[in-house]
Amino acid sequence: MSLRMTVSATLAAAALVITLGPAAAQQVLLIGVEDLVYEPAYTVKDGAYGGYAREFLDAFAADAGYRMEYRALPVPRLYAEFFNGQIAFKFPDSPNWNAVAKDGKAIIYSGPVARFRDATVVPAGKLGQPIDTLGTVTGFTPWVWLDAINAGKVRLSENADFGALVRQVLAGRIQGAYASIAVVNYQLDKVLDKPGALVYDPSLPNSVDSYRLSTISRPDVVAKLDGWMAKNTTRIADMKARHAVEKGVD
Repeated sequence: MSLRMTVSATLAAAALVITLGPAAAQQVLLIGVEDLVYEPAYTVKDGAYGGYAREFLDAFAADAGYRMEYRALPVPRLYAEFFNGQIAFKFPDSPNWNAVAKDGKAIIYSGPVARFRDATVVPAGKLGQPIDTLGTVTGFTPWVWLDAINAGKVRLSENADFGALVRQVLAGRIQGAYASIAVVNYQLDKVLDKPGALVYDPSLPNSVDSYRLSTISRPDVVAKLDGWMAKNTTRIADMKARHAVEKGVD
C-alpha cells in the first residue's frame, strides 16, 4: 500500500466493525484499517478482517492482554477519523504517506511491521518501455510518480477494486499499475490464475517502505508493540514467510 490520497476526498461509505475476543475486562484498542482487499498484507472480506495484518495484530493483542476492535473504512475517511480522534490507531501507516495532511500533527509510529516494495508492474512483454497511463487503488497516491503526473506526462487512473485494477492492465486499458509487488503477485497467482502475466519493471519508479501502526494518543501501546516485536522476531518471520507479505522487497 505508498501512497495515500489527501483527506479532502469524499468521506463516504459506512464503517465496518469487526471485534476480536470475548467480552472481558481487557482494554479495548480501536484500530482503523483500510476497507480494501489487499492480500496478502490485509483484507476485508464478508465482514472479516484478515491477512498478515490480522494474524500479527491478534498475536500482539493476545500476548499483551488487549482486546482488538477493527474498524474498516475507505482510505480518505480512515485518515479523517484518525486525525479527529475517533479512532486511536491506524494500520497500516507510514511517515511517507499523506505528508501534507499530517503536517503539524504529532503522530507516533511503531517500528516496521512488514516491509514492501511498491512498484510499477506492466505486461510481461512490455518491460523497459515508457508508459503514459498508470493505475492505482483509490485513496493511494503514487508519490514517486507525482512529478510526471503533475507535469501531465502520465495520466493517473484510480480503481477502488484492486483485482479490477490488475485486470485493467492485463486487458491493455492502462499500461501499468503501481502497487505492492506482493499484492500484485497474490492476485495473479491465487485469484486470476495468471502467474507472471504482469512483472515488476525496475526501470520505472518504485519505492521500498514499511507498514507501521500509528497513533496520536497512545504512545504507550506503540512502545509495547515495539518491545513485543523485538522479543518475537522468529515468530514474526514465520508469519511473514507464510503470507509471503514481503515478496518483491529484495
